[in-house]
Order: sequence, then C-alpha cells, then structure tokens
Amino acid sequence: MDRRRFLKNTALFSAASTLPLAVSRQLFAAGMPPDLVDLTAGNLSVAIKDKHVSCVEVMQAYLRHINTYNPVYNAIINRVDDDKLIAQASEADQALARGEYRGWMHGMPHAVKELQPVAGLRFTSGSPMYADRIAESDSDLVVRIRAAGAIFIGKTNTPEFGLGSQSYNPLFGATGSACNPELTSGGSSGGAASGLGTHMLPVADGSDMMGSLRNPGAFNNVIGFRPGVNVMTNNPTGPRALSTSGPMGRNTADTIRLLQTIAVQPVARQYSPLNLNDVRIAWLGNLNNYLAMEPGVLDLCDASLADVSSAGARMEATQPNFTLSDLWFCWTTLRHSGRASMKTFYDNPATRAQLKPEVIWEIEQSMLLTDSDRSQANRIRGDWYRELNRLFSVYDFLVLPTAQVFPYPKDTTWPREINGRAMDTYHRWMEVVIPGSLGGLPVVNVPVGFDAQGRPMGMQIMGNYGEDQKVLEFALAYEQITDHLQKRPQLVAAA
Repeated sequence: MDRRRFLKNTALFSAASTLPLAVSRQLFAAGMPPDLVDLTAGNLSVAIKDKHVSCVEVMQAYLRHINTYNPVYNAIINRVDDDKLIAQASEADQALARGEYRGWMHGMPHAVKELQPVAGLRFTSGSPMYADRIAESDSDLVVRIRAAGAIFIGKTNTPEFGLGSQSYNPLFGATGSACNPELTSGGSSGGAASGLGTHMLPVADGSDMMGSLRNPGAFNNVIGFRPGVNVMTNNPTGPRALSTSGPMGRNTADTIRLLQTIAVQPVARQYSPLNLNDVRIAWLGNLNNYLAMEPGVLDLCDASLADVSSAGARMEATQPNFTLSDLWFCWTTLRHSGRASMKTFYDNPATRAQLKPEVIWEIEQSMLLTDSDRSQANRIRGDWYRELNRLFSVYDFLVLPTAQVFPYPKDTTWPREINGRAMDTYHRWMEVVIPGSLGGLPVVNVPVGFDAQGRPMGMQIMGNYGEDQKVLEFALAYEQITDHLQKRPQLVAAA
C-alpha cells in the first residue's frame, strides 16, 4: 500500500468508527485493500474492534494466504489445523458480540518463534532431539500476547536452538526471504521476518543475541527492534545480558504496539516521530575497513543517510577509540560461556549425533575457556561501556549496516568469505551486530532499499542504554522521509 493510499485508508477507518455499523462497513469497504492481509496490524485491530470485519473473515483471509505461499517460503511451522483456528476465531467474534474485548490483538492470528513454548503446540527448538515435544504451558511472553487477544496459529521457523543467522534445521528445512524465496531469510528470527514480509503475519515476535531480530529485518525489508536488555526481564543485571526478546513489524508503529504488549518493564505509551533537526548521528561504516562488506551494502546506507541529513540531521563519519579485535574476543568468550549448559547433549553420543556441527563447535569452545579468559572478557566489556558513554556524550545515535552481506542462497549454511576475505567461524560474517549487543543497547533495523538484484538491506540505529523510545521515534521519522517499507515483493505461490 503506498503512502497516499495508507493515509486515505487510515482516515476512512477513523471516520467509519463514528458511524452506524451498516454505513461504516460500507465506508470501510470503500477504502479496503484488495486483501485483509494487507492491512497494517494497527488498522486490522481497529477493523476488528469496530466490527468492520469479523475475526472469522480475518482468519479465513490469512489462512488462504498462508496456504498459498507458506509452502514456498516455509516461514510458519507446527501449524494448528485450519478448522480449529476458524472455530477459535468464531469464538472471538462471539466474545466481541457480548462486549468482551480482549485487547488490541483480539482475534488476530499470531505465530511465535519456535524457541517459545505455547501450551498444546509442538515445541522443537529446531532440534531433532525435541521433534515430538509438546509444550505443557505458555512462556511468559506468550502469556502476554494471549492476554492481548491473539489466536496462535503455529510457530515461526528458526535454526537449531536459535544458533546461526540462517533459519534452517533438519526438521523443517530453510526459510526463504520474503523478497526472494531462493535466498535466506536470515536468523534466528527468520521465520518471523519472512512471515511479516510475505504478509502471512500481522506482527511477529523474535529474539536477538547476535542480530537475530535485526538481520532478518534487513533480509525481509521489515522492522526488527532489539530492545535494551533491561526492557524484557525482571533480572536486575543491567546491560550485561547478551540476548533479549523483541518485536518485529511491517512498520514502526506496529512494532511499537507489540513491544508495549510483550515488555516486562514499563515502556512509553505515546510515541511521535523524532524531530531530526540537529540530531547528531555517528556513521561507523565498515569500522575503518575492520569489517569485510559485500559491495553495495555501504552505498545503500550512504544513500539513506543522505535523506536523513536532508531532513536536518548532522552526520559525521567517526570511529570508536577501541581495539575492535578485543570486542570479538570478548563477545566469543561470553557467548561460548553460555554454551556450557549444553555439554550434557555433547557428552551423550545419542544426542551429540543430532547436533549440527556449529553447535558442537560452540560447546567445544566453551570447554576450552579459562577463568583468565572470562576475566579478560569482562574487563574488555567494561572498557566498551566506557567508550559507548563517550560516544553518546557526543552523538544521539550510532549507525552501522545491519549485515555485511546481502541475502545469500538458502542452501548455503553460512558465508565462507566476504569480498575476498575468509570468514573463520560460522558467525564471523555477523560481527557488525556485536557493538550493539555487547552494550545491551536498544537497536532498530530500518530498511535502506535494494541492490540491482532486488536483494534488501538495512542499517542499525543504536541508541544509548535506556533510550528505547528515542530509537523508535527516530524510526518513525525515518519512515516519513523514505519509502523502502512500501515496496512489496512479488510473491511466489505454491504450484
């Protein structure tokens, strides 16, 4: 939907809510997109609440769309039977008729990342050792989404245990990018991002340790937001956690709405596009050639940053005062330390045989670490916090590309080289996301467009710790001056 049509439809939906039902349904239909799945999550929510469409109509539209395209893109797995979902949608309509409105997701279809348990649904974590596991209860995140009224239609695909930025596993195969199903959707929230980009889902949840919300956002031309690590937990560890759950959306407003639903800590309720006049932005580029970049990535970022500059922001190319190889040592040491709990899988020959080589390697790396390694990693991390504090005393935002490569063929497990430079580990090609992750910062992926082959790319907008609202308000402003999110892919239907 282009911007003019979006604004027209939003005005129609708002006006329709004040009219008698028969009249407002006619007015709504006049501004209706060709398919209900093309409504934004926010507009879909209004349409259901004001009874312009029924939950059954919405579910039927989404199931038709999913049945047409999911066999090609493989975004949604462990699906609930269509008949059961229609019955749940009918019950949601009956509840609405009784005046029982459950929340902004009332009757909306939703699929959670396969690393989250949903009571009664298959819960594999992408691993063959859990192929037949059925979740007995909802995770806390699922409880919050269910309380908002969502109907769970299945799960979204992820790599084994969420390890890797390519969403494939031996149970379900690989997920294709919404922009080209032959290319990877990224990961580990690849199924979520592909489901959004193909309009098989209104919004999606995911998680992010090493770019797992940001990289799929870039590879599917959608928004992926990694909240500051304090937002999604009651654990008072500050920015020291490496991973966090977070929201994804077809636009920033939908992403914000889902964040407000799933956040553990209170988040802002009102957001407005940031005034970009005199906003100070540090463009870090490829970190002075420290990072290998596929040709074309930096060019797309430069073009979008020029639009931001034209809107009044002050752009400056700069570099951290830091030995960047120390960040890699710090990151891998802390990351591998977290794999020690998986050693029981490694020690048992039966389960070890079911682990992919990259998981085995991570466990083996955890066994090699010493107390001195961990102490040095924590010292480096403290130094990085101090450098971030220095940078944010000068700049409002730090900006990097979201990925170092464009989406690559989904039958490739991971890139072995970038622009002639060899990648020595299965996750070295995503080193660009470490500065934000290691700082526990709020980071949003915003799209920067497409290369000549139609492959999408994004850039990371990093804000200071605790400034999640400011980061999202930048994304709202960015949407006003760019049109990347309005470019829909030509979807490939199942034969």
